[in-house]
Amino acid sequence: MKSVVRIPLQADPAQLQRLLALQREFARACNAVAPLVQQTRTWNRVALHHLAYRMLRDSFPGIGSQMACNAIYSVSRTARLVFQTPGSPFHHTRLVGQPLPRLQFLETTPVYFDRHTLSLKQGQASMYTLDGRMKFQLALQPEQEAAFHERKLLEAALLRVGNSFELQFTFGPVATAAAGLSAGDASAAAASIDAGDPAWDASSRLSAPPPSSTPSGGTTAPMGAPIGLPAYLSIEASA
Repeated sequence: MKSVVRIPLQADPAQLQRLLALQREFARACNAVAPLVQQTRTWNRVALHHLAYRMLRDSFPGIGSQMACNAIYSVSRTARLVFQTPGSPFHHTRLVGQPLPRLQFLETTPVYFDRHTLSLKQGQASMYTLDGRMKFQLALQPEQEAAFHERKLLEAALLRVGNSFELQFTFGPVATAAAGLSAGDASAAAASIDAGDPAWDASSRLSAPPPSSTPSGGTTAPMGAPIGLPAYLSIEASA
C-alpha cells in the first residue's frame, strides 16, 4: 500500500512569490502539451516525451530541461487518470469514434519534481525555481522520517494549499534498496524518485488506472460509477 507524507513549507513573502511563479509557468507548460494528447490520443509518457519535448524547450526556455520532462510527466499522469480510470466519465472506451476533450491545467496544478530538481540533505529541501535554487528546512515527524528510511520514494510534488505551499512525498508499499536513506542524509536521487512510475496524489479523487496502460488507450478497463476529476483540472469539450 502506498503512503503519502505532506510537509508544509514555511515560505516568506518573497519565497511565496517564487513558488507561485514556478507553479504558473509549470501549468502553462502542461497546457502547451495537453493539445498533443487530444490530437494524437497519446498519453504514454515516453511517446508523449518524443512529441512534446523539443516544442517545450523552444517555447519555455526558462523552465529548463528537467522541468520540461516533469511537465510532460504531469500531462501523461493526468491523462491516465482522466482517460483510463475505471468510472471516469471520460474513459477512452466512452469516446470511441469521438474526439478527446482537451485537458486544461489550472494555476493550482501540482508541480512535480525529480532527482535533478529536488534534493534532500540533513533535513533540508533544495528546490529548483525559475530564478535559482531555494532551500527549506523540513520539520519531519518521527513517522514521516521513518517513511524515508523504510520505503521507496516514488514521487515528489509541490502543492498549493490556500495561500501556502507544501511538499508531498509518495512512497511505495515495501522497503527497497533505498532503505536506510532518509531526508537527513540522502538526496532525492538516492531515494529513487521515478517520474516514469506514476503514483497517485492525495489531492486527486480518481483512483489509479490499471498498471498495464498503453499509449493510446491500451487495455479496456471495467467501467464503474462516475467519479470526480482532480481539482486542478478542467475539461474542454471538442468543438
